[in-house]
Amino acid sequence: MWNMIVEVYNWFTALMLSFRATDVLDIVAVAFIIYNVIKIARETRAEQLLKGILILLIAFTISKIFNLKMLNTLFTSFFQFSMLAVLIVFQPELRSALEHIGRSKIAKYWNAFSSVDDEEETKTKQLKRSINCVVEAANNFQKSKTGALMVFERQTKLGDIIDTGTIINAEPSVPMIGNIFFNKAPLHDGAMILRDGKLYAAGCILPLTKNNSSVSVDLGTRHRAALGLSENSDAVIVVVSEETGTISVVTNGVISRDYSRESLNITLEELLVPKTSEKSERIPIIPVIKKVKKNEKEDK
Repeated sequence: MWNMIVEVYNWFTALMLSFRATDVLDIVAVAFIIYNVIKIARETRAEQLLKGILILLIAFTISKIFNLKMLNTLFTSFFQFSMLAVLIVFQPELRSALEHIGRSKIAKYWNAFSSVDDEEETKTKQLKRSINCVVEAANNFQKSKTGALMVFERQTKLGDIIDTGTIINAEPSVPMIGNIFFNKAPLHDGAMILRDGKLYAAGCILPLTKNNSSVSVDLGTRHRAALGLSENSDAVIVVVSEETGTISVVTNGVISRDYSRESLNITLEELLVPKTSEKSERIPIIPVIKKVKKNEKEDK
Protein backbone atom coordinates (compact mmCIF):
# COMPACT_ATOMS: atom_id res chain seq x y z
CA MET A 1 0.00 0.00 0.00
CA TRP A 2 2.81 2.39 0.97
CA ASN A 3 4.65 1.64 -2.28
CA MET A 4 1.53 2.51 -4.28
CA ILE A 5 1.21 5.85 -2.47
CA VAL A 6 4.90 6.60 -3.16
CA GLU A 7 4.46 5.72 -6.85
CA VAL A 8 1.40 7.97 -7.16
CA TYR A 9 3.26 10.79 -5.40
CA ASN A 10 6.29 10.43 -7.66
CA TRP A 11 4.07 10.36 -10.75
CA PHE A 12 2.19 13.48 -9.62
CA THR A 13 5.47 15.30 -8.81
CA ALA A 14 6.93 14.45 -12.22
CA LEU A 15 3.73 15.63 -13.88
CA MET A 16 3.79 18.96 -12.03
CA LEU A 17 7.46 19.54 -12.89
CA SER A 18 6.75 19.01 -16.60
CA PHE A 19 3.57 21.15 -16.49
CA ARG A 20 3.73 24.31 -18.62
CA ALA A 21 1.53 27.37 -19.08
CA THR A 22 0.58 26.13 -22.56
CA ASP A 23 -0.79 22.95 -20.96
CA VAL A 24 -3.27 25.08 -19.01
CA LEU A 25 -4.39 26.74 -22.25
CA ASP A 26 -4.68 23.29 -23.87
CA ILE A 27 -6.86 21.93 -21.03
CA VAL A 28 -9.10 25.02 -20.98
CA ALA A 29 -9.59 24.85 -24.78
CA VAL A 30 -10.48 21.14 -24.72
CA ALA A 31 -12.82 21.64 -21.74
CA PHE A 32 -14.52 24.54 -23.57
CA ILE A 33 -15.02 22.42 -26.71
CA ILE A 34 -16.39 19.45 -24.72
CA TYR A 35 -18.74 21.75 -22.77
CA ASN A 36 -20.15 23.30 -25.96
CA VAL A 37 -20.52 19.91 -27.67
CA ILE A 38 -22.54 18.64 -24.68
CA LYS A 39 -24.58 21.87 -24.65
CA ILE A 40 -25.41 21.58 -28.37
CA ALA A 41 -26.24 17.88 -27.95
CA ARG A 42 -28.64 18.57 -25.07
CA GLU A 43 -30.44 21.31 -27.01
CA THR A 44 -31.05 19.14 -30.09
CA ARG A 45 -32.01 15.59 -31.03
CA ALA A 46 -28.28 14.77 -31.08
CA GLU A 47 -28.59 13.77 -27.42
CA GLN A 48 -30.57 10.65 -28.36
CA LEU A 49 -28.14 9.82 -31.17
CA LEU A 50 -25.18 10.09 -28.80
CA LYS A 51 -26.90 7.72 -26.39
CA GLY A 52 -27.29 5.22 -29.22
CA ILE A 53 -23.57 5.51 -30.10
CA LEU A 54 -22.65 5.03 -26.43
CA ILE A 55 -24.72 1.83 -26.27
CA LEU A 56 -22.92 0.52 -29.39
CA LEU A 57 -19.53 1.30 -27.80
CA ILE A 58 -20.50 -0.60 -24.64
CA ALA A 59 -21.64 -3.58 -26.73
CA PHE A 60 -18.36 -3.43 -28.68
CA THR A 61 -16.35 -3.46 -25.44
CA ILE A 62 -18.32 -6.46 -24.14
CA SER A 63 -17.70 -8.33 -27.39
CA LYS A 64 -13.97 -7.68 -26.94
CA ILE A 65 -13.94 -8.85 -23.32
CA PHE A 66 -15.83 -12.09 -23.97
CA ASN A 67 -14.15 -12.69 -27.35
CA LEU A 68 -17.41 -12.75 -29.32
CA LYS A 69 -15.76 -12.98 -32.73
CA MET A 70 -18.75 -12.46 -35.03
CA LEU A 71 -20.10 -9.55 -33.02
CA ASN A 72 -16.62 -8.05 -32.69
CA THR A 73 -16.06 -8.31 -36.47
CA LEU A 74 -19.43 -6.67 -37.13
CA PHE A 75 -18.69 -3.74 -34.80
CA THR A 76 -15.13 -3.36 -36.16
CA SER A 77 -16.50 -3.05 -39.70
CA PHE A 78 -19.10 -0.57 -38.52
CA PHE A 79 -16.66 1.68 -36.65
CA GLN A 80 -14.29 1.79 -39.63
CA PHE A 81 -16.86 4.02 -41.33
CA SER A 82 -18.01 5.72 -38.12
CA MET A 83 -16.54 9.16 -38.94
CA LEU A 84 -18.37 9.30 -42.26
CA ALA A 85 -21.57 8.09 -40.56
CA VAL A 86 -21.24 10.76 -37.87
CA LEU A 87 -20.84 13.51 -40.50
CA ILE A 88 -23.97 12.30 -42.31
CA VAL A 89 -26.16 11.69 -39.24
CA PHE A 90 -25.13 14.87 -37.39
CA GLN A 91 -25.09 17.14 -40.45
CA PRO A 92 -27.89 19.48 -39.20
CA GLU A 93 -26.31 19.72 -35.74
CA LEU A 94 -22.82 20.36 -37.16
CA ARG A 95 -24.20 23.07 -39.44
CA SER A 96 -26.04 24.65 -36.51
CA ALA A 97 -22.87 24.55 -34.38
CA LEU A 98 -20.76 26.20 -37.10
CA GLU A 99 -23.39 28.91 -37.61
CA HIS A 100 -23.44 29.47 -33.84
CA ILE A 101 -19.64 29.98 -33.92
CA GLY A 102 -20.05 32.38 -36.82
CA ARG A 103 -22.56 34.42 -34.78
CA SER A 104 -20.36 34.52 -31.67
CA LYS A 105 -18.77 37.66 -30.24
CA ILE A 106 -15.37 36.60 -31.56
CA ALA A 107 -16.70 36.63 -35.13
CA LYS A 108 -18.02 40.16 -34.65
CA TYR A 109 -14.45 41.48 -34.59
CA TRP A 110 -14.29 40.86 -38.35
CA ASN A 111 -16.30 44.07 -38.53
CA ALA A 112 -13.32 45.92 -37.08
CA PHE A 113 -11.83 46.15 -40.58
CA SER A 114 -14.70 48.01 -42.23
CA SER A 115 -15.86 51.62 -42.01
CA VAL A 116 -19.50 51.16 -41.18
CA ASP A 117 -20.42 53.84 -38.63
CA ASP A 118 -22.61 55.95 -40.93
CA GLU A 119 -23.89 52.90 -42.77
CA GLU A 120 -24.81 51.19 -39.50
CA GLU A 121 -26.70 54.25 -38.31
CA THR A 122 -28.69 54.34 -41.56
CA LYS A 123 -29.43 50.62 -41.32
CA THR A 124 -30.59 50.99 -37.71
CA LYS A 125 -33.06 53.73 -38.69
CA GLN A 126 -34.28 51.61 -41.61
CA LEU A 127 -34.61 48.60 -39.31
CA LYS A 128 -36.69 50.55 -36.81
CA ARG A 129 -39.01 51.72 -39.60
CA SER A 130 -39.47 48.14 -40.79
CA ILE A 131 -40.19 47.00 -37.22
CA ASN A 132 -42.88 49.67 -36.89
CA CYS A 133 -44.44 48.55 -40.19
CA VAL A 134 -44.48 44.89 -39.12
CA VAL A 135 -45.94 45.75 -35.71
CA GLU A 136 -48.75 47.84 -37.25
CA ALA A 137 -49.46 45.18 -39.88
CA ALA A 138 -49.48 42.42 -37.25
CA ASN A 139 -51.91 44.47 -35.17
CA ASN A 140 -54.23 44.79 -38.19
CA PHE A 141 -53.92 41.07 -38.94
CA GLN A 142 -54.75 40.27 -35.32
CA LYS A 143 -58.01 42.21 -35.58
CA SER A 144 -59.00 40.68 -38.94
CA LYS A 145 -57.59 37.19 -38.09
CA THR A 146 -55.41 37.17 -41.18
CA GLY A 147 -52.60 34.60 -41.18
CA ALA A 148 -49.10 36.01 -41.67
CA LEU A 149 -45.47 34.86 -41.49
CA MET A 150 -42.87 37.66 -41.35
CA VAL A 151 -39.16 36.86 -41.07
CA PHE A 152 -36.39 39.24 -40.01
CA GLU A 153 -33.05 38.03 -41.39
CA ARG A 154 -30.09 38.53 -39.07
CA GLN A 155 -26.51 37.21 -39.40
CA THR A 156 -27.48 33.89 -40.97
CA LYS A 157 -28.25 34.65 -44.61
CA LEU A 158 -31.46 33.12 -45.96
CA GLY A 159 -30.57 33.01 -49.65
CA ASP A 160 -31.81 29.43 -50.10
CA ILE A 161 -35.15 30.41 -48.54
CA ILE A 162 -35.39 33.61 -50.60
CA ASP A 163 -34.86 31.60 -53.81
CA THR A 164 -38.17 29.80 -53.17
CA GLY A 165 -40.15 33.06 -53.29
CA THR A 166 -40.38 36.30 -55.26
CA ILE A 167 -37.84 39.12 -54.89
CA ILE A 168 -39.44 42.49 -54.06
CA ASN A 169 -36.58 44.55 -52.52
CA ALA A 170 -38.70 47.57 -51.61
CA GLU A 171 -39.23 49.92 -48.70
CA PRO A 172 -41.74 48.24 -46.36
CA SER A 173 -45.08 49.83 -45.60
CA VAL A 174 -48.21 48.69 -43.77
CA PRO A 175 -50.40 48.70 -46.94
CA MET A 176 -47.77 46.68 -48.86
CA ILE A 177 -47.55 44.04 -46.12
CA GLY A 178 -51.35 43.98 -45.97
CA ASN A 179 -51.53 43.35 -49.73
CA ILE A 180 -48.99 40.51 -49.55
CA PHE A 181 -50.99 38.60 -46.93
CA PHE A 182 -54.44 39.36 -48.36
CA ASN A 183 -56.05 35.92 -48.56
CA LYS A 184 -56.58 36.10 -52.35
CA ALA A 185 -53.09 37.44 -53.13
CA PRO A 186 -50.70 35.00 -54.90
CA LEU A 187 -47.97 35.38 -52.25
CA HIS A 188 -50.09 35.16 -49.08
CA ASP A 189 -49.36 31.49 -48.31
CA GLY A 190 -45.58 31.89 -47.99
CA ALA A 191 -43.32 33.88 -45.70
CA MET A 192 -42.17 37.46 -46.10
CA ILE A 193 -38.42 38.07 -45.64
CA LEU A 194 -37.06 41.38 -44.35
CA ARG A 195 -33.35 42.03 -44.95
CA ASP A 196 -31.52 45.10 -43.59
CA GLY A 197 -34.81 46.85 -42.96
CA LYS A 198 -36.17 46.24 -46.47
CA LEU A 199 -39.01 44.03 -47.62
CA TYR A 200 -36.75 41.77 -49.66
CA ALA A 201 -38.91 38.79 -50.71
CA ALA A 202 -42.36 37.23 -50.27
CA GLY A 203 -44.05 33.91 -50.92
CA CYS A 204 -41.03 32.04 -49.52
CA ILE A 205 -41.28 28.42 -48.37
CA LEU A 206 -39.85 27.64 -44.93
CA PRO A 207 -38.70 24.21 -43.69
CA LEU A 208 -40.99 22.56 -41.13
CA THR A 209 -39.67 21.70 -37.68
CA LYS A 210 -38.43 18.14 -37.13
CA ASN A 211 -39.23 18.20 -33.40
CA ASN A 212 -42.92 17.50 -33.91
CA SER A 213 -43.24 15.65 -30.60
CA SER A 214 -42.51 18.83 -28.64
CA VAL A 215 -44.86 21.06 -30.64
CA SER A 216 -48.39 21.71 -29.37
CA VAL A 217 -51.19 20.23 -31.47
CA ASP A 218 -52.84 23.67 -31.41
CA LEU A 219 -50.10 25.08 -33.65
CA GLY A 220 -50.60 24.98 -37.42
CA THR A 221 -48.27 24.84 -40.40
CA ARG A 222 -47.21 28.51 -40.13
CA HIS A 223 -45.96 28.04 -36.58
CA ARG A 224 -44.21 24.76 -37.45
CA ALA A 225 -42.52 26.44 -40.42
CA ALA A 226 -41.38 29.33 -38.19
CA LEU A 227 -39.94 26.87 -35.67
CA GLY A 228 -38.20 24.95 -38.46
CA LEU A 229 -36.46 28.07 -39.76
CA SER A 230 -35.49 29.26 -36.27
CA GLU A 231 -33.86 25.89 -35.54
CA ASN A 232 -31.48 26.37 -38.49
CA SER A 233 -30.82 30.11 -38.31
CA ASP A 234 -30.82 33.14 -36.00
CA ALA A 235 -33.83 34.70 -37.75
CA VAL A 236 -36.62 36.38 -35.77
CA ILE A 237 -40.03 35.31 -37.04
CA VAL A 238 -43.39 36.96 -36.33
CA VAL A 239 -46.42 34.70 -36.81
CA VAL A 240 -50.08 35.72 -36.79
CA SER A 241 -52.55 32.87 -36.40
CA GLU A 242 -55.35 32.71 -38.95
CA GLU A 243 -57.65 30.86 -36.51
CA THR A 244 -57.22 32.96 -33.36
CA GLY A 245 -55.37 36.11 -34.47
CA THR A 246 -52.71 35.42 -31.82
CA ILE A 247 -49.34 37.07 -32.44
CA SER A 248 -46.26 34.92 -31.74
CA VAL A 249 -42.50 35.47 -31.95
CA VAL A 250 -40.17 32.56 -32.74
CA THR A 251 -36.39 32.57 -32.15
CA ASN A 252 -33.83 29.79 -31.66
CA GLY A 253 -36.46 27.04 -31.79
CA VAL A 254 -38.58 28.66 -29.05
CA ILE A 255 -42.03 30.15 -29.59
CA SER A 256 -43.52 32.94 -27.43
CA ARG A 257 -47.21 33.74 -27.84
CA ASP A 258 -49.93 36.28 -27.00
CA TYR A 259 -48.17 39.52 -27.94
CA SER A 260 -49.89 42.88 -28.03
CA ARG A 261 -48.83 45.75 -30.29
CA GLU A 262 -46.75 47.35 -27.54
CA SER A 263 -45.06 44.16 -26.31
CA LEU A 264 -44.31 43.06 -29.91
CA ASN A 265 -42.60 46.38 -30.67
CA ILE A 266 -40.47 46.17 -27.50
CA THR A 267 -39.48 42.54 -28.16
CA LEU A 268 -38.52 43.12 -31.80
CA GLU A 269 -36.40 46.15 -30.95
CA GLU A 270 -34.62 44.20 -28.19
CA LEU A 271 -33.88 41.31 -30.56
CA LEU A 272 -33.04 43.23 -33.73
CA VAL A 273 -31.76 46.73 -33.01
CA PRO A 274 -28.02 46.65 -32.14
CA LYS A 275 -27.11 47.95 -28.71
CA THR A 276 -24.84 50.97 -28.28
CA SER A 277 -22.30 48.84 -26.38
CA GLU A 278 -22.03 46.42 -29.31
CA LYS A 279 -21.14 49.29 -31.65
CA SER A 280 -18.49 50.59 -29.26
CA GLU A 281 -16.80 47.15 -29.23
CA ARG A 282 -15.83 47.56 -32.90
CA ILE A 283 -12.42 49.05 -33.62
CA PRO A 284 -12.69 51.32 -36.67
CA ILE A 285 -9.15 50.62 -37.92
CA ILE A 286 -9.60 51.64 -41.55
CA PRO A 287 -11.36 54.99 -40.79
CA VAL A 288 -8.46 55.89 -38.45
CA ILE A 289 -5.89 55.04 -41.13
CA LYS A 290 -7.78 57.14 -43.68
CA LYS A 291 -7.91 60.07 -41.25
CA VAL A 292 -4.16 59.85 -40.57
CA LYS A 293 -3.38 59.79 -44.32
CA LYS A 294 -5.65 62.79 -44.86
CA ASN A 295 -3.88 64.74 -42.11
CA GLU A 296 -0.48 63.85 -43.62
CA LYS A 297 -1.57 65.23 -47.02
CA GLU A 298 -2.81 68.43 -45.40
CA ASP A 299 0.51 68.88 -43.57
CA LYS A 300 2.39 68.55 -46.87
